[in-house]
Amino acid sequence: MFYKPEDGHGLPHNPYNAIVTPRPIGWISSRDSNGLDNLAPYSFFNATAYVPPQLMFASTSAKPDRGDSKDSVGNIRETGVFCVNIVEYAMKDAMNTSSQTLPMDEDEFEHAGLEKAECETIDCPRVAQAPASLECRMDQIITLNGTSNFLVLGTVTGVHIRDDVLVDGRFDITRFKPLSRLGYRDYTTIEHLFELARPDD
Repeated sequence: MFYKPEDGHGLPHNPYNAIVTPRPIGWISSRDSNGLDNLAPYSFFNATAYVPPQLMFASTSAKPDRGDSKDSVGNIRETGVFCVNIVEYAMKDAMNTSSQTLPMDEDEFEHAGLEKAECETIDCPRVAQAPASLECRMDQIITLNGTSNFLVLGTVTGVHIRDDVLVDGRFDITRFKPLSRLGYRDYTTIEHLFELARPDD
């Protein structure tokens, strides 16, 4: 099969995000200029650089009460900061609950029954029990092709790691099973690990 996206795929569901998998989930927490908190998962998310540590996430739709964006992008535009919380399998239901489209003045932390903690380097909440949280200052928001498509780039200013996932000085993902996004409504966990020595090692 071959198709051009502009011509359509002719399938019951779009295969694009099922092809680009698995994708880590950035559970983005933010706070607006009035002190209202927001939490939402984004699967167009990844790290982009080591020094300084940088990352990105993309938002691909809008809400009627936010104009051209979602609450996360709107909040980050206002304050210039956000936090990325890593999602573990045990938090899958809370993560899914926080994805519900709510009015901008409703708190997804409360809606999903999640405990908040304050960040250290920025004025922003984080998921208290997340395996790790990355405090970020926004570098830029890039408008992408299409409607309400935005790429948010940030620099990490603080890192929280839950004590039980540090083993022998390593961040051990077998202690919490990271949740990853597949296509359609499918998710997976990472459980099988192996190492490969690089040719330059």
